[in-house]
Amino acid sequence: MNANQLPVTEFAPFYQNYVNLVPNGILVEELEITVHEFIKFVQNIPMDKYDYRYAEGKWTIKDIVQHLIDSERIFAYRALRIARNDQTALPGFDENKFADVAGGNHRHIRDLLTELAIVRQSSIALFKTFDEETFKKTGTASGFSISVRALGFIIIGHQRHHQKIFEERYLD
Repeated sequence: MNANQLPVTEFAPFYQNYVNLVPNGILVEELEITVHEFIKFVQNIPMDKYDYRYAEGKWTIKDIVQHLIDSERIFAYRALRIARNDQTALPGFDENKFADVAGGNHRHIRDLLTELAIVRQSSIALFKTFDEETFKKTGTASGFSISVRALGFIIIGHQRHHQKIFEERYLD
C-alpha cells in the first residue's frame, strides 16, 4: 500500500499534511530510503546554519533533528502497542516541552544524525515484523483512531515536513 491509498479514517486530520508528503513506495523501503536522503541533506547544510533560528523562540536545525528522533520513538512505540493488540488509549505528547529539555541544540550534529539513523534502523526492524493484517490494526492515540501503517507513513512524512521547513526557512 502507498500512502496515497491510506484511508483518512486511519489517522487524525492533523497528520494529513505528513501523509501527503510521503513518496509512492512500499512503507519499509521508504523508511530506509528517506532517512538516508535526509541525513545526506542535513550533512550538506553549512555548519553555521545548525544553530540558526529564523525567528525568536523557534528551534534550531539541531533542535529539530532531536525532535524527529523523539517523535519517531513515540510513533514507533504507538505502532508496537497497537500491533500487539493493546487497546489502551495512548496519550499525546507536548513537543515543545520535550524540546525544552532535550538539549538538541547543545549536541553535535554528527551525534544527532547517528542517533536518528539508529532510531530509524530500530523502526525499520520493527515494521519488517508486521504482516498485512498487523499493518491494518488500529488503536487510539491523541484521542484519534490510528493504524499501524499510518504511523509508519507519518514517520516519513513528519521527517519530510521538517526538511521542507529547513529549505524554506533556514536555507534561504
